[in-house]
Amino acid sequence: MIPKDLRYNQEHEWVRFIDMPKPGAVVKAGQQIGEVESTKTTSTIYTPVSGAIAKINTDLKDHPEVVNSDPYGKGWMVVIDLSNVGEVEQLMTAAQYEAFLSTQKH
Repeated sequence: MIPKDLRYNQEHEWVRFIDMPKPGAVVKAGQQIGEVESTKTTSTIYTPVSGAIAKINTDLKDHPEVVNSDPYGKGWMVVIDLSNVGEVEQLMTAAQYEAFLSTQKH
């Protein structure tokens, strides 16, 4: 089940509203912010919104499998302090994201 309180983009990234006013690296929507490496491939991580990186989930360093087992919970990667809240309105709702997924070839 796709959580209804998130917003999604076509690269399968999502945003949850969290207020973390800590200083950090400034990023722009669509910018590469990291990579996930597996035995078969390396996947680039892009940010769906602009802002400052407020927090990084350091638990993933020792437990990267949580990204797959609990992506909407303990598998979160970064918290971004939004610089343009309007960008969120350009992302898909949960219903729009579900419709988008149904059009994708598996």
